[in-house]
Amino acid sequence: MAGIGFELRKILSRDSYTATLRAYVYAGLISSGPWVLSIISVMLIGFLSLGVVTPDVLVRQFLVTVTYLMASSLILTGGLQLFFTRFVSDRLFERRYDMIMPNLLGILLLVTLGAGLLACVILWFLFDQPFIYRLLVLSNFVVLCNLWLVIIFLSGMKAYNRILLVMFLGYSLMVGSAFVLRAWQMDGLLLALLIGHSSLLFLFLFDILREYQSDRLIAFDFLDRSKVFLSLLATGLCYNLGIWVDKFIFWFNPATSDQVIGPLRASMLYDLPIFLAYLAIIPGMAVFLVRIETDFAEWYERLFSAIRDGQTLQHIGQLKNEMTLSIRQGLQEICKVQGITVVLIFLFAPSLLDWLGMSQYYLPLFYVDVVGVSIQVLFMALLNVFFYLDKRAVVLELCLLFVVLNILLTLLSQYLGPSFFGYGFTVSLICCVLLGLMRLNNALDDLEYDTFMLSR
Repeated sequence: MAGIGFELRKILSRDSYTATLRAYVYAGLISSGPWVLSIISVMLIGFLSLGVVTPDVLVRQFLVTVTYLMASSLILTGGLQLFFTRFVSDRLFERRYDMIMPNLLGILLLVTLGAGLLACVILWFLFDQPFIYRLLVLSNFVVLCNLWLVIIFLSGMKAYNRILLVMFLGYSLMVGSAFVLRAWQMDGLLLALLIGHSSLLFLFLFDILREYQSDRLIAFDFLDRSKVFLSLLATGLCYNLGIWVDKFIFWFNPATSDQVIGPLRASMLYDLPIFLAYLAIIPGMAVFLVRIETDFAEWYERLFSAIRDGQTLQHIGQLKNEMTLSIRQGLQEICKVQGITVVLIFLFAPSLLDWLGMSQYYLPLFYVDVVGVSIQVLFMALLNVFFYLDKRAVVLELCLLFVVLNILLTLLSQYLGPSFFGYGFTVSLICCVLLGLMRLNNALDDLEYDTFMLSR
């Protein structure tokens, strides 16, 4: 989905410091915007609600409910995101633009029905909260599941100014609605969350439907086995489960958590540092999007165009070397930028925690989490390169390893004690990145052989 890549190349072609800065700002906001802005918005809603939504435990119940909504919706739709992204990418390559919109509506229909039914069963049997709470949770869950599928189109759309404007308006509307509706206590906050995410969903959906017009309303071509790759369902599930599984382990361990609302539990010790640490990924995500979707994507396109056009082996080899160099430089730049970010955060972390009113006892865990989320950016870059190279088996292997290691090492960290909390998440990512680098080296060495053998 290289639409944003084309726009970033236009900006970078101006060859000035201002243009470069502008490209990185756009890339950072678009790549991590929904993720980071949602965290900031929800934290801001919680802050604005203190003293108005009483008792204060209701604010915590709201924040925990939102966290579970985010986690469960991402895990449930993670596989579908990759599955449908590949379907859309293949249709764009075939220039079958008329298939995009009806199939998007088709998958949104199935997700709405499936997510709604699942949420109804869980809320009915596991929650004894008032009906309005359960209805708002159900509505938010369905909207979020649909929103994650719509967001996959953002990197392929060229109207990045409108994308940023819609993000700003959506999250501003969420925070503004929470300020107005907070007198309705937690129900008002959940309604504000629903208003904000629904506005994002329908505004983005409007732009997508306008760009990919069709004479059909709804279609289910993505269910055709010959047009999709089922392994991507497992890959997306494992990746999102790997991100969240250490949190669930801490949440449902009675020694490290407490019950908040219904069956939902939270870990005051573990949750705050990891979610705060995720704000540190913006610089690395900006570099990731710029370097992967400009330098690497451009050389990748040239290489495989040369292969399809029957160019000489010498020319193909030169293009492969340039593509390999772009990968190496991209990964190095991610390491440099994110490394500088980590150092700056380490320097200012004590003051930051004081400003946020957090205890200094959170510092060791915060440091570990900042390193972990920084390595996650590198892990995402590697996965993206493997997706370009169509190494689906390697990506599934790495994501499955991420889940298994995160579970085992997080359990081990709990056994060893609080000084080791957070190391399960971070060390599992380090192992996956090291293995990913080895697999990438082998994939690039065998690129010509695999390409020509697969084309036979």
